[in-house]
Amino acid sequence: ALFSLGNVYYHGDGVQEDKAKAVEFWTKAAVQGHVESRHNLGGLEEMKGNHDRAVRHWLMSAKMGHEDSVQNVKRAFKSGFATKEQYAEALRGYQD
Repeated sequence: ALFSLGNVYYHGDGVQEDKAKAVEFWTKAAVQGHVESRHNLGGLEEMKGNHDRAVRHWLMSAKMGHEDSVQNVKRAFKSGFATKEQYAEALRGYQD
């Protein structure tokens, strides 16, 4: 439910668009273990230029089995924003 509410506010679907409220809902969902919310938070951090925070979010969601997060860590590594160790950690976590 929290993830869906985040989506509604992020996209302004039937409500006034409110990115801050979307982040609130996604953060609550991520703390409860919702993988897609964690992935989305990484994307928002990347858009703000907070690459370290983005990679940390994606590492968590990669370890929860989110393939796109592994790909994002790989892309961050190739762009110089993630270490080889972080990419290896994402791969190991995803495979476990």
